[in-house]
Amino acid sequence: MASKYTINNPEGIYFITFATVEWVDVFSRAIYKDIVIESLRYCQDKKGLILHAYVIMSNHVHLIASAKNGYHLSDILRDMKKYTSKQILKTIQASTIESRKRWMIWLFKTHGEENSNNVSFQFWQQDNHPIELSTNQMQEQRLEYIHQNPVKAGIVYQSRHYVYSSAASYAGEVGLLELVFLE
Repeated sequence: MASKYTINNPEGIYFITFATVEWVDVFSRAIYKDIVIESLRYCQDKKGLILHAYVIMSNHVHLIASAKNGYHLSDILRDMKKYTSKQILKTIQASTIESRKRWMIWLFKTHGEENSNNVSFQFWQQDNHPIELSTNQMQEQRLEYIHQNPVKAGIVYQSRHYVYSSAASYAGEVGLLELVFLE
């Protein structure tokens, strides 16, 4: 039986959400968000990721993405989540100023030990909840949702002012990542 949350169409554009275990607010610090940005950039350059929109919130990431011909979006997401989890955990462990360090490491270790898919730590929740955006209306709705996330969270008054989002790019300004705009 096909799952509602699978990437079945290799040419499809998908709305994807992935969150930290226990919804830990790791991304309240720029250093951890920057790791995600660099990984997305690498996936664009080397792994066939086509990024249409994104936002990095305090404990989750939303993307609208697709894959170039010959690449699989599920493989790209798997590799990105694996890399970012290792890098973020390493950064947390090496930090001399992270006030939540012991608690976060304990939490990620506990979740890793409870999940047979992991060796020791689990940073991201298992699912990506991909939803294919098969109509322009669906694309517009999810794009608006992504860009309004920081506004609704009270982080900014205008979506284009949130640095870790594609909203500035859609407003004609320079953003952190290159995008293939939705039409």
